Formats: sequence, C-alpha cells, structure tokens
Amino acid sequence: MAIQSTETASRAYDPVSISPLSFWAGTWEDREKAFRTLRDERPVSWHPPLEGALMPPENDGVWAVTRHEHIAEVSKNPEIYSSARGVMVEEVPEDIIEAASSFLAMDAPRHFQLRRLVSSAFTPKQVARIHDQIRRQAATIVDDLLATREGDFVSQVSKRLPMWTIYEMMGLPEDQRELAAHHADGMVSWADEDVAAGREPGEVLNEALVTLLQIGLEHAERRRAEPKDDLWTSLVQAEVDGRRLTDDEIAAFFVLLSVAGNDTTRNTISVTARALQDFPDQKALLLEDFGGRIAPAVEEFVRYVTPVQTFRRTATRDTVLGGQEIREGDWVLMMYASGNRDERVFKDPHLLDILRPTNNHLAFGGGGPHYCMGNFLAKMQLTEIFDQLLHRAPTLRVGEPVYLAGNFVRAVKSMPYTVPVD
Repeated sequence: MAIQSTETASRAYDPVSISPLSFWAGTWEDREKAFRTLRDERPVSWHPPLEGALMPPENDGVWAVTRHEHIAEVSKNPEIYSSARGVMVEEVPEDIIEAASSFLAMDAPRHFQLRRLVSSAFTPKQVARIHDQIRRQAATIVDDLLATREGDFVSQVSKRLPMWTIYEMMGLPEDQRELAAHHADGMVSWADEDVAAGREPGEVLNEALVTLLQIGLEHAERRRAEPKDDLWTSLVQAEVDGRRLTDDEIAAFFVLLSVAGNDTTRNTISVTARALQDFPDQKALLLEDFGGRIAPAVEEFVRYVTPVQTFRRTATRDTVLGGQEIREGDWVLMMYASGNRDERVFKDPHLLDILRPTNNHLAFGGGGPHYCMGNFLAKMQLTEIFDQLLHRAPTLRVGEPVYLAGNFVRAVKSMPYTVPVD
C-alpha cells in the first residue's frame, strides 16, 4: 500500500475503507452499509489505493464518489474528468489500457470519431436481425432448461444468451466462441483466486487479452476475404468521412464487446432471476401485463443489479466536487453500486419495484458521451429471456448465488436451479 506523500498528507484517508480486497469479497449488504454511511456523511471521500493492482500505484489514493448527483456530474463533464488515462481502478500498464478498453478509455475528439464509426455498423437491418436472433436464442435456452430441470443457472442460461448473441451477430465461428467467452471472463476476474487457479493475476490478464486480440484480428481478416451479412463484416467495411477502423481498433473493440457484452448482461440475468423470486409480488405484477410493463421492469432490473459497480476517471485540472478539493491527476471513482441505491433519488432503493415512476439509474453510465452504446442489446436480451422464463418456466426456483470477489463487475459464478414439474 502506498505511503502518503508530504504534499497529500493533509488528506486523511476515510475511516470507512473501500480499498481492501476483503471489502469487495464480502456481501452486497455489508458493502451497502458502508456506501450509505459515505453517501450520508462524506459523499466524496479519500481512500488508499485499492488492493489488487498489477503494478505499484502512482497515486496516493482515490476519491470515492457515492451520491447519484456527483456521479452524474463526473459522467457529464469529460473535459474535467478524463477517460483517456484509464477507467479501471487498478493501476495497469498503458498498453493494456489501449488494447483492452477501446473507446471506453478515450476522450474527444478520438472517442467521438471511433464511436461514430462503430455505430455506423449497427444499421436498422442489423439491429432487426440481431433481435430475431435473440428471440430464437432465448427460446432455445429455455427449451434446454425445461429438458434438464436442474443444474447451474449461470452456465445453463445466463452465460449462454449473451455469448450466443455477441458472437452470433459477429459471425464468429462456433468453435472459437467458448474460448473467447472464457478469456472474456479472465479480463474481469483475474484477481479471483478460483479463476487464477494458482497463476499470477498478471498472467491471467495477459493471456486473456492476447487471445482475444488475436481472435478479433483473425476474424477481421476472415471477413475482409469472405464478407458475410454480419456485424463484423459491417465493421471492417465501415467508413465515416473517409476513415476506416484500423486493425488495432477492430481488435480492441472485439475485446470490449466480448467483455461488456458477455459479463454485464449475464450477471443481470442471474441476479434478476433471484430478485424475482425474492420479490414475488413484482413477478406477479410483471406477469399481469408483461407487454406493458417489461420496458420499465428492465430499467429496474439493471438499477437493482448494477452489474458494473465502478468506473474511474482522472481529473484534468484542479476542481471541486461535493465540497472536496480535487487536484489535477487525482483518480475519481464513480461508485455506481452506491449511486443506484441513493435514497435522495430512489424511494425504497433496496426494493425491486418494476413500477418505479422515475428511474434515472446509472447502470448504463450516468449520461455523458460514454453512455453505454450497447444498452439496446442488453434490453433486448433481458426482455426476451424473461418473457421465456416467466411464461414457460413459472415454477423455476434458484438457490443462493456464489459471487466473484472483485470491485468492477458484480458477477455471479454459479447459482443452482430446479424447475419442478407442475
């Protein structure tokens, strides 16, 4: 752990520390108790560098931003709070930031240019085709669920739909999909002891990143030689104002799409399945009028779950946030997991409420230029899988989820299920 320098010695670390790995390995409820204290008393607080970095941290600490209003302020002011210096809370080498984060770790104008190029590949025709694929995939997954009747919900349902969706719309060969999904897991779970299996965290991360980059590059070359009617062909052919994506940009986007497209939706499906069991009144409300209520229900699912717990920015100049003096170069950590439980914005935030009248949640990024570009895909998948589960497997029961230890994604490693015969 870093020692405070003379320059920063006046900035005392908060007594409620979010820095130890043990804090993130504990329960959601225990973390929320700490978040509530910070929200109520010290909404922008100074903490030691978070444990688990791959290299010694350069900063003496990080600002934890826990209230909804301040998280939104950081999100919507990229000229003050930069993404280009990294978005993860751990210190990682710059070449990994560039290769692993795509336009997540960019500022204007490069961020806008690359995002615009990628967006151009999502034509209305492509989006309609993707939706049809998701609908068929969800039905097939529940077919299999009803056939097996018991097992691990994560591997049988939650993991399959996002992986199938992402790699099907890319046109990735089927024999490479499991490998790509495995290494996408490694990109966010390298610090978990079960995942590392005795290996150094850096080794896990490096192997995952290199493999995903290679798969993305090879698939781009394949689609240049053999164009198909899929998203990856559209990406390698995309052109805006005479500019096309470079090989490095395409490979980095493959990493981003593999990680963001697989893990976030997977974990939202898992935790929501458990929540609908814990809140049977909400399940009944949704079944009463699925077509009319599923859109606000999906927004509530992602608020309640908050699959991405944190994202970092770096201050580009001295500023003030929540009454605290932020210095140029300081790390500012947006605590989405706390902001989506802020009582100042959400009534009874710990309850699942699919009829919540206003739901200005932060689960897709809190607004600003980095608002999640794939939010429409997540909403499609959640709509279709819960349509199938609620109507075709109404007796589904899930057990206690086993969570991954980590400060980035709220990830469920496994969760048993049974589907009793009526």
